Amino acid sequence: MRREDFMVEVCANGVESCIAAQEGGADRVELCAGIPEGGTTPSYGEIKVARRVLTTTRLHVIIRPRGGDFLYTDLEVERMAADIAACRELGVDGVVFGCLNADGTIDVEKNRYLMECSKGMSVTCHRAFDRAANPEQALETIIDLGFDRILTSGQQPKAIQGAELLAKLNRQAAGRIILMAGSGVTEQNIRELQAKTGLHEFHFSGREPQPSAMQYINPNLYMGRPGANEAALDYTTARRVTATIAQLLD
Repeated sequence: MRREDFMVEVCANGVESCIAAQEGGADRVELCAGIPEGGTTPSYGEIKVARRVLTTTRLHVIIRPRGGDFLYTDLEVERMAADIAACRELGVDGVVFGCLNADGTIDVEKNRYLMECSKGMSVTCHRAFDRAANPEQALETIIDLGFDRILTSGQQPKAIQGAELLAKLNRQAAGRIILMAGSGVTEQNIRELQAKTGLHEFHFSGREPQPSAMQYINPNLYMGRPGANEAALDYTTARRVTATIAQLLD
């Protein structure tokens, strides 16, 4: 493909990853905190600085108040609406969210309210879609709600495993919405994924561990999950972004 024939979005876990994504040629970043939880809303300061440094790459921000499921209370939706308002204030290009009912259907009422809050910005339905009970029905509901795209792994742990469903959903969508493949997308499989699905938007992190500058780390204490490597920081690298994009170029 030619470069203008596809879009890549980098899942950026901070400003450093945003800068690397831009240097590597990404079209867009999805800025997230809480990566071990599947992504949560980043801080106001993180979004503000990311907006300043991203001059050629578009900035989307995940609106997800916590990890876990996508069944949100009214109080959680109130916070999500406030975060969308903050993103608008900071000049963010797009937001990313998704709400489900307890039975695995798309929550039309809550999503419609958040869509109204997001007017004027690009809106992606995130991988709440991959928890939907009936993906074909969920696709139609999301289209009716007016989302611009869906980030999905084809309801499998990795997008390459969900390629068959991704291709099927892409045929069903018939150009009415963009499907973006995400989860486990790398330079090793992105070309195969494109060939199997026919998709033209891809979401990946391109992260590599960077050694911490700390000279002393208490071996008896963990700030997060016990056993995690807290002597390294995972950031997107321009090298991996460029390498992944190169795999799709003819």
